[in-house]
Amino acid sequence: MYTAPRKMRETMPQTPIFSSMLGSSCSGQVQPDMGERCVDPVYQDGNLVSGSLEALIERLVPTMDYYPDRTYIFTFLLSSRVFIHPHELLAKVGQICIKQKQQLEMGTEAEKAKLKSFAAKIIQLLKEWTETFPYDFQDEKSMKELKEIAHRITQCDEENGTVKKIISQMTQNLLMALSARSQYQEIREKFRQPVTDKGTILKTKPQSTQKDILSVCCDPLILAQQLTYIELERVSNIYPEDLMQIVSHMDSLDNHKCRGDVTKTYNLEAYDNWFNCLSMLVATEICRVVKKKQRTRMVEFFIDVARECFNIGNFNSMMAIISGMNLSPVARLKKTWSKVKTAKFDVLEHHMDPSSNFCNYRTALQGAAQRSQTANSNREKIVIPVFNLFIKDIYFLHKIHTNRLPNGQINFKKFWEISRQIHDFLTWKQVECPFEKDKKIQSYLLTAPIYSEEALFIASFESEGPENHMEKDSWKTLRTTLLNRA
Repeated sequence: MYTAPRKMRETMPQTPIFSSMLGSSCSGQVQPDMGERCVDPVYQDGNLVSGSLEALIERLVPTMDYYPDRTYIFTFLLSSRVFIHPHELLAKVGQICIKQKQQLEMGTEAEKAKLKSFAAKIIQLLKEWTETFPYDFQDEKSMKELKEIAHRITQCDEENGTVKKIISQMTQNLLMALSARSQYQEIREKFRQPVTDKGTILKTKPQSTQKDILSVCCDPLILAQQLTYIELERVSNIYPEDLMQIVSHMDSLDNHKCRGDVTKTYNLEAYDNWFNCLSMLVATEICRVVKKKQRTRMVEFFIDVARECFNIGNFNSMMAIISGMNLSPVARLKKTWSKVKTAKFDVLEHHMDPSSNFCNYRTALQGAAQRSQTANSNREKIVIPVFNLFIKDIYFLHKIHTNRLPNGQINFKKFWEISRQIHDFLTWKQVECPFEKDKKIQSYLLTAPIYSEEALFIASFESEGPENHMEKDSWKTLRTTLLNRA
């Protein structure tokens, strides 16, 4: 069974255990007395570790004297989509709210007086839900359930209408958030284009008027800053429910209950494509340079850019640049690399050494995260992890820990850790970019022609001829392909 690390327990407080709610202990576990059986949900050292879906939903809904910890709200709403559709969860929350409201209305005068307080807590829960996971309300079923709960709650304060005004504002903010996200996805869909479809035309010699990256920006620091600007802009459009689809759409015992109507995660796809585009752009810029001296300068320039990205905390761009220089068409240019001062590149590759599960990179990432926590400026707060590795970490957590325990309860320890990692990412993506946008540089980075893999090999062989039988065969095949096309 997965055990949450000590640091996670300290930085992410679990559901608060109020003394007035504590019942008898069962098997050494602290157990709230809210009508559940002794073992549902289960707590260890005051931390909720497992429970049935019904018990966890009850933990989500406020009462007169209780409001769930914000960390629990985030974790449960994030993980619940693995087991239940958002509109079904809203319906269950609504049923519990109605039941509690009716109990208060039939109670003493003192209990009736607490209706407004109860309504305020329900509104706060809905507010956190709609602000953190607005896409849960994209379909009519969810909006219908939200309106039903809102209608019931407004009845608790019909005299002055304060509750109604707050709900109206909350709904308006939700619709604006959904509209903004929908517009972004429409733009992304309109301009989406596979990496291999870009710049597949090869010219043995670039035209004199054709630009390269050095003609647009020759300062490694400035280019690293503009890459960071693009990175932060891309990650700002990635949402927690996008990341959770890594878990919710995999085969599991609950797969038949998972959301099947979710649109493709264009934001994740766009960010992954950006990494690939940057890698291919680096390879293109190097391979299309005809003269060895200029090609050597281009390689050294990108090494310096990658180093500046590392210093900024932009590990994703750094990895993309290194990946581009390690592509076969670039790596095989031995005469070029023999002239390159590789000491800096060796240091970068050391940081990105895949051995021991990228131990060196993870140490550097941890250092950047610690710097971010104590930073006084946005420049020092920047942490952009290698996105592919971040996704793989979530995938790994999901695969090695079951969603449910043998007794059928949800393994909430697993979701605490997944939630912690996603929460860290959300914190990093909220950093405001401290660098001014340079439209000229960004336009080049985003629209410059990119060679296909085939075109990269042709350019590479034309710069430095094949050296062994395998390369000679590849070069012969490529030339034959070109002749047939002609």
